[in-house]
Amino acid sequence: MKNMAIARRYAKALLLIGKEDGQAEAYREELNGFSELLEKEKALEQVISNPLFDAASRKKVLQAIIEKLDMSRVMRTFLLLLFEKGRIGFLSSINEFYQKLADELKGIARASLISATELSSETVEKIQTALSKKMGKEIVLDVEQDPALIGGIVTRIGDYVIDGSVRTQLSNMKESLKRGESV
Repeated sequence: MKNMAIARRYAKALLLIGKEDGQAEAYREELNGFSELLEKEKALEQVISNPLFDAASRKKVLQAIIEKLDMSRVMRTFLLLLFEKGRIGFLSSINEFYQKLADELKGIARASLISATELSSETVEKIQTALSKKMGKEIVLDVEQDPALIGGIVTRIGDYVIDGSVRTQLSNMKESLKRGESV
């Protein structure tokens, strides 16, 4: 839990800088790119974040990567600050929080749409439009399939869940019958 609070704090700080200088979106791309690089190259992540290696050598490697990627001055400073404070290991979580905060800043909400069968792109677009109107934000949908739903869809936007699955309806009917209610 403490790690999440740390990650959130650093993500908020970077977003505040991005709001001030109008570069929030550029920082989003740089941070995400660097985070993805470290996720793909586990050996590189180990070299930078493992305290068993000499700190000066780890910092040189980090600086070399930053130079090679030609990152902005703010992102260079941010990554070096994370390193100096021993927080570079939280980069993935910081990136995750930053992406969410940057979405909020742009008025975008991310949602998951789970369906029992594959949906046509027209259907997905209609659902996306309806959700955008309902939430008052632009919605970016992550579409998945789960045959266990039997039929229907389940949509999740943050804590807000719309469950129109046959599985849930059958479960609700079962509970009603157990309580002796008429269905």
